[in-house]
Amino acid sequence: MIALGVASAIALPSVAAAKDGDVRRAGSCNTSASSKLKLSPENGRIEVEFEVDQNRRGVRWRVVITRNGARVFRGVRVTGGPSGSFTVRRVIGNRPGRDRVVARAVNPAGKVCRAVAVF
Repeated sequence: MIALGVASAIALPSVAAAKDGDVRRAGSCNTSASSKLKLSPENGRIEVEFEVDQNRRGVRWRVVITRNGARVFRGVRVTGGPSGSFTVRRVIGNRPGRDRVVARAVNPAGKVCRAVAVF
């Protein structure tokens, strides 16, 4: 029994290390689309990746990403490719303490996708 507990304790750090500190969160959408947000360490900064997958090409989405309430990205993205998705990628500063990142996208029909992660 003790050996099993020790083996489990030893195995866990390698699993966590395999993710390299990434934080991944599934978002929510009030439509048939899906979204996800990933925060990763990037040379002392934070790489932010926000993806919306609608399975329909050519749809415009207004996107806003904030960190601790301050806007770090605002723009328009259009779903494309065979999957009908888009990704916004930004590298932002990693301030002292916890960084709460909120990503929100709205399409012309008013449908919203939103994801939140803390780094």
